[in-house]
Amino acid sequence: MVALWAALVAAIMVSLAEMLHARRVAKVRQLVFGPSGQPAAWARMAPLWRTLASAGMAWGLVTLIYVDPKVHAGEEVPEEEWRHLILVYDVSPSMFLKDAGASGNLTRHERSRELIESLFERVQIGRFKVSVIATYNGAKPVVTDTRDIEVVRHMLTEVDLQYAFKVGKTRLFDGIAEAAKLARPWRPKSAMMVIISDGDTVPAAGMPDLPPAIGGTLVIGVGDSRSGSFIAGQQSRQDESTLRQVALRLGGEFHNGNRRQVPTDILSAAAQDARRPLIERLTLREYALLAVALSAAVLGALPVLLHYFGTRFRPGVRDR
Repeated sequence: MVALWAALVAAIMVSLAEMLHARRVAKVRQLVFGPSGQPAAWARMAPLWRTLASAGMAWGLVTLIYVDPKVHAGEEVPEEEWRHLILVYDVSPSMFLKDAGASGNLTRHERSRELIESLFERVQIGRFKVSVIATYNGAKPVVTDTRDIEVVRHMLTEVDLQYAFKVGKTRLFDGIAEAAKLARPWRPKSAMMVIISDGDTVPAAGMPDLPPAIGGTLVIGVGDSRSGSFIAGQQSRQDESTLRQVALRLGGEFHNGNRRQVPTDILSAAAQDARRPLIERLTLREYALLAVALSAAVLGALPVLLHYFGTRFRPGVRDR
């Protein structure tokens, strides 16, 4: 309210000054503007622009006096700016077969860790709260909404999560359902879901519905998709076609990460920030700064523009 009164007072005072100035200029208008006594058409609006700019400057400066200052901390992220990353991680025994990597000398589990580290390096992980859901014969949330990436690294490297489940078939959709349940209360399109699996024994039906909070999905396959390895009396290999269908049904992207890192364009599409538009996230402080900057620009530019383009009259003798 104080800022509005300051703007009103400034507008009234500048308007009175402009009226006084206009009376003085009218007495010498032929000397200033030539025989016509009239300025350029646009210059007739200069008093109005000066009045509005002065009012805007007063409002912005007084507003900045009263609003709380913004303190810039190193890792400060407002609560409404946080995003969520959900890792649905396959921990079935087939993930420990050694047929992954460029040379095939890594286990699928080790290759998955490399892909996750690459993901952490190429997204703004400092703005994500990370959750890990282990899936095998069921699904269990291991880490929920943590800001400490080292906790996630520890769980993926030092803890053998397969022993948290009973022996049985891999139920990847249970992990997706658990991720959907976890993301349901979050704001729309604030979460990114990454599924890492070899696609072994994925069912053909029963896909869970995702809540509006999950705005991007990335399915990453690991393991050799051509020649498999035997485990529990059957051949296991990356079921690329099934994982691609899972990604398609989730409206996301699929990448065979057995030999290549996830391309930046695919990662960017999955991690796209779908927050409110910038104009909706501006606070009173930003509006005040914008008003001061625009008002100062108008008040600074007007004298120069009036000097060079305020009238077509050019006194003196024309050079022949």
